[in-house]
Amino acid sequence: MNEKSNTFLETEPVGSLMRSYAIPCIISLLVASLYNIVDQIFIANATCLGSYGNAANTVVFPLTVVALALAVMIGDGCCAFVSISLGSGAHDDAHRSIGCSVILCIIVSLVVTAAYLVFDDPILTMFGGSPRFAMAATVSGAVVNIILDPLFIFGFSWGMMGAAVATVLGQVLTAGLSVWYLCRMKAARLQRCSFVLSGRLMRRFLPLGICSFLSQISIVAAMAAVNNMLRKYGALDPTFSQAQYAQIPMAVQGIVMKFFQIIISVAVGLAAGCIPIVGYNTGAGRNDRAKRLFKLLLLSEAAVGAAALVVVECFPRELIAIFGAANESEYYTLFALRAFRIYLSTTILACVNKAAFIYLQSLGRALLSTLLSMAREVLFGVGFALLLPVFFGLDGILLSMPVSDVLTFFFSVAVIVYTNKVLSKAQ
Repeated sequence: MNEKSNTFLETEPVGSLMRSYAIPCIISLLVASLYNIVDQIFIANATCLGSYGNAANTVVFPLTVVALALAVMIGDGCCAFVSISLGSGAHDDAHRSIGCSVILCIIVSLVVTAAYLVFDDPILTMFGGSPRFAMAATVSGAVVNIILDPLFIFGFSWGMMGAAVATVLGQVLTAGLSVWYLCRMKAARLQRCSFVLSGRLMRRFLPLGICSFLSQISIVAAMAAVNNMLRKYGALDPTFSQAQYAQIPMAVQGIVMKFFQIIISVAVGLAAGCIPIVGYNTGAGRNDRAKRLFKLLLLSEAAVGAAALVVVECFPRELIAIFGAANESEYYTLFALRAFRIYLSTTILACVNKAAFIYLQSLGRALLSTLLSMAREVLFGVGFALLLPVFFGLDGILLSMPVSDVLTFFFSVAVIVYTNKVLSKAQ
């Protein structure tokens, strides 16, 4: 192994490194998000299902996020641990943790698949390394998905099943390319002994991925709470209690969540791109560079959130038109406009919050990062989704996101101050 292959992480300007790592991470996450969105666009515009298809897609969507959350927990945790190990010279731990994470991902994927096949009805009811190569592998799978969608949906007349088959085939291609790369990377060469589960290594790298896991699984928890509240309080609404309009709130909320996932994919991609840089530099004792990167990350996240806010507040009608709104009733359009403008009104804070928590993870502060994420994702995210509708009906569901982000921001400010102090003292 070339032990000097990653020293550029300690010498190159942090701004250049952030661009090199963050941009591919962002593209990878965005393309992964497009899998479900592309399917939903075809289903809404090119089938007779309309908002019924959107509502069904909304119910299934959290299941894909569960699998993604588990993969991200293992991948991001391993990435942070490998970077810290390489920075401190522990090369043996680096390659062994990569092999261990590969085996763990395979086991988890088999367990999740089996669980979905066996418990599909109750589950649905309940829910009502190299960044450039990772990007290329994800994009390849997405391209296959986009090509096969119309072929299977229209050419074979498979409808929604065609969209599902196209998605699976695209993801199989991405997984195959990823395995091919892992066997050929240079930073930490894998050996036969790498592919052995190690309790010692898993106890060290899995906690570092908990924050990433929670950032993804929060979508599942929130969607479960929101979907159930939409069904409950929609039935009490004078308009949506009517059978022909009952599916509208859930269909609209699913679309809004898809756009939120796009926004948060950029935010998480920026922060995730910093993980190997921060991990290596803190492992090498260069906290001054880690501090400069933190400031740059926060500014970038705020800019992303501001740009997203302009889009969702100024162009909500154009956004919902992508999903077949022209074929829907005026109630659909009016509720969608309200949902976009209220639910996504605090995107700036949402992006900054994600950055602060994931950065703590990259420093190896897994427990603190996890506790803060739990407060945002479970205590606030799910709690307010259940509480506010009691007082404000359907609008209370829409308000749950901004209220959660505002309260979480106070914690983020404390995290930002604390992190700066820690990095300054260690210089």
